[in-house]
Amino acid sequence: MKSSERTQWLLRNVARLRRSQQRHRHDPDLAAIRVDLELELGETVSRRAAARFLGVSHAALDRWIDRGDIPLVPTPNGRTQVPVGALLVLRERVEEKRVHGDRRRHHLEAVLKEDHERAERMRPERYVPNEDGSFGHQRAERRGLAYHRVVAARLTGNLVDDARQRALRWIREGRLDHRYGERWLELLSEPIPVIKEAIVEDSRRGRDLRQSSPFAGALTGRERRRLLEAVG
Repeated sequence: MKSSERTQWLLRNVARLRRSQQRHRHDPDLAAIRVDLELELGETVSRRAAARFLGVSHAALDRWIDRGDIPLVPTPNGRTQVPVGALLVLRERVEEKRVHGDRRRHHLEAVLKEDHERAERMRPERYVPNEDGSFGHQRAERRGLAYHRVVAARLTGNLVDDARQRALRWIREGRLDHRYGERWLELLSEPIPVIKEAIVEDSRRGRDLRQSSPFAGALTGRERRRLLEAVG
């Protein structure tokens, strides 16, 4: 199997597992299989692979990237690629529109327009902590707290599932200390109200958790930029 075909096969199967996990939450076998596939796939794919997976032209994808609607992240080899997490969410939302009978031809354009409008409606100043000079409220911590306040406000089971999966993968890769990994996995097995409270807790525990947060990618690029501008 060619490398490009293998990438598409991995993307399709990770997407299938993600959907299965939404129906069978906390299934350790599904989580373990998905981690294995994600480790082979990697956290990013090329623009060409992303365009093919989304069913759009390379030119269209570049246009949305240039507008800031689809994110790019740097890779260790100096390239910029599309994060797999964002790609899976976009593909799933496009499929939902098709399943629910949305007759528009350009489903991805409609999804990205929704994201743009939500970012414009966002009031980032509501989430920014006061700059009172107290310990833990330096700029990086204020950004982390503001980010997680937004996450808490819109937390869903799917976001929790993705965070749990990311924590499992980071532990396997050695990118997340087992102590913090176990704390996160324990927290992410709690009811959503408990998770909401913990990720915005203004305490040493809350700060430690946010420094190794698996909720990366929960906001769109536009939303993150608006939030960072509000923090300063």
